[in-house]
Amino acid sequence: MRAWRWWVAAVRPSPAGLLVGYLLDRAVGDPRRGHPVAGLGSLATALQRHTYADSRIAGSAHCALCVGSVGVAGALAARPLAENGPARTLLTAAVTWAVLGGTTLIRVGDDVADCLESDDVPGARELIPSLCGRDPDALDEPGICRAALESVAENTSDATVGALVWGALAGVPGLLVYRTANTLDAMIGHRNARYNRFGWAAARFDDALNILPARIAGVLVVAAGPDRRGAVRAWKRDASAHPSPNAGVVEASFAGALGIRLGGITVYPHRTENRPTLGDGRDPTSTDLRAALALSRQVQVGALATAIAIAWWRARRL
Repeated sequence: MRAWRWWVAAVRPSPAGLLVGYLLDRAVGDPRRGHPVAGLGSLATALQRHTYADSRIAGSAHCALCVGSVGVAGALAARPLAENGPARTLLTAAVTWAVLGGTTLIRVGDDVADCLESDDVPGARELIPSLCGRDPDALDEPGICRAALESVAENTSDATVGALVWGALAGVPGLLVYRTANTLDAMIGHRNARYNRFGWAAARFDDALNILPARIAGVLVVAAGPDRRGAVRAWKRDASAHPSPNAGVVEASFAGALGIRLGGITVYPHRTENRPTLGDGRDPTSTDLRAALALSRQVQVGALATAIAIAWWRARRL
């Protein structure tokens, strides 16, 4: 019972901390050097040298070690501050700022749109690796628009909504566990010869953590988007055909809300996928990318309001 009370205090959320951390991300974005998420990636890479084997068991152990150690570290940092409101707010704000990526997502998306609108296709192509893992050399202008827009949709959920939701549900440990899982999925959750088995646990754990946030993001897209009926229709009809149980929800909702069509041939450095069609409108253009970025901003604000409400309710109960 004592251990349970200790853990409950450690995961107590701070609504004010989430707000301040979000505002910091909006004001300054990601730090250009020494980003904590990059540090997590470096530690995971170092650990992988000792844990890698071509098996799901080894990958599960690697995922558990990474996520568990970060979660425990977050709990150890948060527990002594559980009854100190200002200190808990400051810690939550710092961690929230560190794990959010919404402002950087918008900046890179705007840069891609700027390049396309000035007919600088090579410049836009160079920015694509900052958004997603597509092979930029395989992308023409319409392909760049689609890749950027799909990435904006998916990462609106991954980079902002998911982190805020888990910060509201589980405080500082929730923020850190979510971002660690998301980072591991990006690093090893790939369907290729090296990671198909080793990265399985990381990919499935990330899927599990995003079940709720992706659907909250979908609801916010429906609420904020210019075509609510189109967003609902595309979500209900198309989302389940996407290879990701979560990205499909957000991408389909964006497509329906904006009256565009996403999906199709998707080229990665080591494989090619034929993604199902999401939405039933036209192919996206740079104008649609701008609209998607504006919608992403609205969804992020809605996610903040939702997270603050959840955190306030949770804090009163804990």
